[in-house]
Amino acid sequence: MNTPDIAVHSHPNVLAAAAAARLITRLVDLQAAGNTPKIVLTGGTTGIAVLAQIRSTVARDAVDWSRVEFYWGDERFVPPDDPDRNEKQAREALLDHLPVDPAKVFPMGADTGTGPSGAEAAAEQYAAVLARAARPEDHGPVPSFDVLMLGMGEEGHTASVFPHSPAVYETERSVVAVHGCPKPPPTRVSLTLPTIRRAAEVWIMTTGQSKAAAVAMALGGAGEVAIPVAGARGRRRTLWLLDRAAASKLPRDLVPPIA
Repeated sequence: MNTPDIAVHSHPNVLAAAAAARLITRLVDLQAAGNTPKIVLTGGTTGIAVLAQIRSTVARDAVDWSRVEFYWGDERFVPPDDPDRNEKQAREALLDHLPVDPAKVFPMGADTGTGPSGAEAAAEQYAAVLARAARPEDHGPVPSFDVLMLGMGEEGHTASVFPHSPAVYETERSVVAVHGCPKPPPTRVSLTLPTIRRAAEVWIMTTGQSKAAAVAMALGGAGEVAIPVAGARGRRRTLWLLDRAAASKLPRDLVPPIA
């Protein structure tokens, strides 16, 4: 298991700009090596801010966006046009403004009138999408994503895997329906922790004093059942991108110089 890398930034806006620059650089490097990058997007304030920062910089044009595959780590199971959908927010912040290939954009299913019970089918359908995208060299039922971006909740949830929930114990399925979430909306679809751990790089991006305790617990060795984000690790790299407030409860020897 790799040792997490930690980057601390002075302000959430600086973090978003730095993460955007990191992602553009990573995509350019992957494409220069002849690869079609597979990235997993996240919602939330920070995740969408990163996408907005990509849109606002001319460096985005260094990427051939028609040769990037886009997936999601989780989704709120609401109607397709609901403003709370991670997909809708990502499209408005970035994807609708880039020459992406629609065939390479893989959103999770929405509630088209089935209600919460439809989330189970949506999870199965997304698992099938991932299985079709997996290559022989991935050695499993999901792609080896190049960069998988995540946020984190105040209690340590990531994607839609909440503490002590059935999803946090899942070891077989790649995607699950999540019911009874402690924050609205109550029904969601999420990648599982084993799927997240198939990614080459996992980037965990979070800001604010309210996240500081969970950040310290996750990096201090807490178990994933109580702090699910502690189980979010990349095969090659796990990168924590924090602002000063979110890093405020880390031991001093873990905190790098603040950018």
